[in-house]
Amino acid sequence: MKDTIEKLTAQEEEAMLTIWQQKGGAVKDFLSQMPEPRPPYTTLASVVKNLVRKGYVSAQKVGNTYYYKPAITEKEYKRHFLSDIVRNYFANSYGDMVSFFAEEKKLSQEELQKILRTIQEGKKQ
Repeated sequence: MKDTIEKLTAQEEEAMLTIWQQKGGAVKDFLSQMPEPRPPYTTLASVVKNLVRKGYVSAQKVGNTYYYKPAITEKEYKRHFLSDIVRNYFANSYGDMVSFFAEEKKLSQEELQKILRTIQEGKKQ
């Protein structure tokens, strides 16, 4: 993955979610798996070409068809942009971010307990 990657538009993110789920394929494959309302084929083809340009997807021509596959994982994408959010909005503190969501009642007690278990298991390894 490149050190600096361009942020995805909402349309590009939706396409990437499908590409990650499918682990690759042709535009028609992605289109058939997208939720309704699906974009027109030509729109999705343009979006996928932008994803290639931005380095998110690689393309390989086979006959008359291009096959695309993810160039970065969904986890890499989440890690990169979540780090940006934590740095820009929470003074680089993941604790402040979790506190914010807890105060906004966006995290349940069970979810907080799960986070604590994950932290504790990570420390044991």
